[in-house]
Amino acid sequence: MLLLAAGACTFGAGTKASSSVFDAKRTVFGFFPSPTRLTIESVFATYSNMASHADVVLHQPNIPWKEFLRTPNAKSQTLIDLSNQMIIGRMNGLDAIFVVDPLNGLNRREFKGLPLGWKPKFSNRDVRAAFTNFTIRILREFKPRYLGLASEVNTYIDTHPDDFSAYVSLYKETYALIKRILPTTQVFVTFQWEDLNNLVNGMDEGRKPYATKWELVEAFEPMLDVWAISSYPFVAFKTPADIPANYYTPLLARTKKPLAVAEGGHSSASIAVFNGSTNGQIEYLRVIQRQLAPRLKFWIYLIITDLDRKTYGPAAGHESSTLNWFSRMGFLDMDGNAKPSLAVWDDIRAGR
Repeated sequence: MLLLAAGACTFGAGTKASSSVFDAKRTVFGFFPSPTRLTIESVFATYSNMASHADVVLHQPNIPWKEFLRTPNAKSQTLIDLSNQMIIGRMNGLDAIFVVDPLNGLNRREFKGLPLGWKPKFSNRDVRAAFTNFTIRILREFKPRYLGLASEVNTYIDTHPDDFSAYVSLYKETYALIKRILPTTQVFVTFQWEDLNNLVNGMDEGRKPYATKWELVEAFEPMLDVWAISSYPFVAFKTPADIPANYYTPLLARTKKPLAVAEGGHSSASIAVFNGSTNGQIEYLRVIQRQLAPRLKFWIYLIITDLDRKTYGPAAGHESSTLNWFSRMGFLDMDGNAKPSLAVWDDIRAGR
């Protein structure tokens, strides 16, 4: 639901780790690399904090449409920034997961950064070409173990149902190409769980709550290596204590494939119409642990530190109010002080 850029950084050459955390037979834990403030110092501090509490970073770059229209070999500042972040991640012992994201992280109903005049549809040949070329470049450049092809795609489909078949065909074409180039890469797309279960006001398409739209997920089979969700239950429940004991468990019965929480979180403070608390943040973690833990390949929590809304507000523009909903989801406050949820996250990561 949210993508925040850490900004351009420049570092010296790095050395790739000789072994990968993905080889361990346990859940891999991580965060988005979203710094408290949009400064180089804050970027370094964020990676340092993640090093003590995570295994991986999730990079979710938007597509540089014009640069990658004709070729996967384009020069791109986005690739330079990602390469630099990979270096600092390795310096801190962190591996990476990638999601190629064509959509707006603060409004999944629309594309992000399409050039003027481009038709915003997955049926658009230019969109398909740039999507494929950028994905192949990510694959060749970083050789990720896990590679997502769009995030929370069902939220987009709710608004543009006529474009669903075009996206599914693009996904399957790209999946097949990825497997020819690097068969070991595990490919997925993420689904927004609250929306998938018709629990978001105004986005239920007339369906009853919990009438899960499984057909949107299963349309990608058999080319889903992982079933991945995002989950922000504060949009549907007053507190995490109200989350049903079987809220996530339908996933366990619906598929035998590995599962992942590719994005999610809970605020430690109430913001706008949504409730938040430190206890609620802890309960959110425990609910996922109780219901999904044995099957999770990876679990990505949104941010490790709270966000300075004064820094991010201007960058978010008219979507700054949406950004605010996520600004207090960190396990550390803006000054680096730990909230009680951090110790719980560490316990879960340690298998306790």
